[in-house]
Amino acid sequence: MTTNNVPKATLQRYPVYLKALRRLQKNGVERIMSKELSSFVDIEPTTIRRDFSFLGNLGKQGYGYDVDKLIEIFNGQLGVNFDEKIILVGAGNLGRALMNYNKWDYVVGEIECAFDIDKAKCGTQFGVEVYSMDLLEEKIPKGCRIAILTISHNVQETVDRLVDCGITGIVDFTHQHFLAPKGVVIKSIDVVSSIQELVFMTNSLESKTKKQKSGK
Repeated sequence: MTTNNVPKATLQRYPVYLKALRRLQKNGVERIMSKELSSFVDIEPTTIRRDFSFLGNLGKQGYGYDVDKLIEIFNGQLGVNFDEKIILVGAGNLGRALMNYNKWDYVVGEIECAFDIDKAKCGTQFGVEVYSMDLLEEKIPKGCRIAILTISHNVQETVDRLVDCGITGIVDFTHQHFLAPKGVVIKSIDVVSSIQELVFMTNSLESKTKKQKSGK
C-alpha cells in the first residue's frame, strides 16, 4: 500500500482504529464486525469498510475482521512500532503532564526518558527518568527516532543536537520557528489555534442554526 493514494482523512482515522483494535486484542477479542467496531470508534461502518479497503481485502462477509491480522497489517504497512522509543525534551508543566499520561494504549510505545536544562527537575518523575540536557548525547536511547519538544529556550540549538543524535521525527509544542534538515518530520501542536478553529466552527454553526430557526 502506498499512503500517497490514501485520503488524508482516512490516514487520520487509522490511529483511532489501531488504538481500538489493540484494546480489543488485550481483552481477548479475536474478530469483529465493522458494525461492532463502529461502536468503539464512533465512525460509521461504511466509512470503516472503505478505510480498510485501502489496506486490501481484509474482511469476510458474515465473519468480519480478524483483529490480530488487522493489527499486523497496520504495523507492517503503516510502519507503526509498538516498541518505538520516544524521548521528551522539557520537563516543565506540559512535560510533566505528558510523563504522567505516558499511556499510549499499545499504539506507539512510550516515553523512555526525558531531558531538561534545569537540574532541579532531574530524577525520576512518574516513572520516567529525567536527565540533564548536558547528558543528551550520552543518555538518548539507542535507535530513538522520535522526540517531543516542550521547551521555550534554545530551541534551534536543541533541534540541531537532536538531529545529530538521529532524531527524525519531532512533536513540536514550542510555538517557535526553527529549521530542520530534509528528512526530519515536524508535527506542530498548537492548542490555541485548535481552540480558535473550534470557536469559529461553533459560532458558524450557531449562526446557521439561528438563521434556520428564523426562516431566513
